[in-house]
Amino acid sequence: MPVAIITGASKGLGRALAQGLAARGWNLVLDARGPDRLAEAAVLVSAHATRVTALPGDVTDPAHRAELVAAAWRLGGVDLVVHNASALGAEPLVRLEELPLEGLRRALEVNLVAALGLVQEALPMLRTAEAGAVLVVSSDAAAEAYPAWGGYGASKAALDQLAAVLAVEEPGLRVWAVDPGDMETDLYAAAVPDDDGPRPDPAGVVPAFVRLLDERPASGRYGPPALLEGER
Repeated sequence: MPVAIITGASKGLGRALAQGLAARGWNLVLDARGPDRLAEAAVLVSAHATRVTALPGDVTDPAHRAELVAAAWRLGGVDLVVHNASALGAEPLVRLEELPLEGLRRALEVNLVAALGLVQEALPMLRTAEAGAVLVVSSDAAAEAYPAWGGYGASKAALDQLAAVLAVEEPGLRVWAVDPGDMETDLYAAAVPDDDGPRPDPAGVVPAFVRLLDERPASGRYGPPALLEGER
C-alpha cells in the first residue's frame, strides 16, 4: 500500500483528505499539534482498515519532522507528502501595519520553512517511490491582494514558488500546489470571525486531490474547480 504523510490532519481539510486516502487503501502518518483531536481523527481514519500512525507535535520542530518520516518508513516508505499545516500570523487577521512581526515569522516557519524541512527529510524515500509526490496546500491569498491577508498570503506565495522550483529540481517527482478555495474550517473562522456566511465542507474538495493522485498531471499550481473540470 502507498504511504502518505499529512500535516495538520486533526481537522478540516487535513482530516478529510486523510479519510479520503484511507478509503482508497493508503497507509498514513498523521500530524497535528493537538493530541486529543489527532487521536480522534486517527480513530475515524482507521475504520478503513489501513495502518495509521498519529504523531502529535509541531512541524517547525526538526526532530518531529524526522519522527514523521521514520514512522512512514516503518509503514513501507514515503509515496506522498502533504503539507497542510498552516498558521495565519494573527488571529483574527489584521492589516500589515498592525501585523506582529513575530506572527509573520510564525506563519513563515509553519507554512514555508517546515514544508521544505519535511520534504528534505523525506526526499530520499520520495525519489525511490514508484510515484513519489509532494502536495502543498496553497491559497487564493497567495495570488490575490486581500486586505488583512498580507502575511498569510505572502507565506503561501512563497510556498507556491518553493513548490515550483522543487518540481524543476526533482523532475522524477510530481509537485503540486493546490488552492482548495473557501472552506468551512477552524482556520478561516479564526482568520475572519465576523464572517459567518456558509462555506463548503472540506470533504467536498477531496475528489480533486484524489484526481491529482490518480491522473498525475504535470507539476504546477491547481485549484479544485479546474481539477474537476480537467484543466489547470
